[in-house]
Amino acid sequence: MLYEGDFSPPAGRFALVAARFNGLVVEQLLAGATDALARHGVSADRIDLVRVPGSFEIPLVAQKLGTSAKYAAVICLGCVIRGDTDHYDHVAGTATSGIAQAALASGVPVIFGVLTCDTLEQALHRAGAKAGNKGFEAAVAAVEMVNLMKKLP
Repeated sequence: MLYEGDFSPPAGRFALVAARFNGLVVEQLLAGATDALARHGVSADRIDLVRVPGSFEIPLVAQKLGTSAKYAAVICLGCVIRGDTDHYDHVAGTATSGIAQAALASGVPVIFGVLTCDTLEQALHRAGAKAGNKGFEAAVAAVEMVNLMKKLP
């Protein structure tokens, strides 16, 4: 038997965890995510937004929300831009592994929508300019995963 998610309107509430750091980029990701959810039948009254200082803080909040039994999915949005020190590597790595761990610990789709870019220009391209909007894509992945999880035995 084949199990596969689809893009039909999903049931349940959705949480968006958005970093304030690199807000210019993250706000565009957030707009893309809310647009995607609306286009897939998720009304604004079924979406909760949680703001965190930066991408490093996303995993803790994502895990708390995921384990709350209140949400069908948690969508994590942030942006880490490489600088002159190795700080980027630590923040990007921790956010990535922490978000994955939040999904595994909660059993709820916790979607990675954190940009890890070398430049602000790259980030802006991925937040709605030339390379589409990765926030939109993260929300679509959340819809698909919510529908898949409901089908799995």
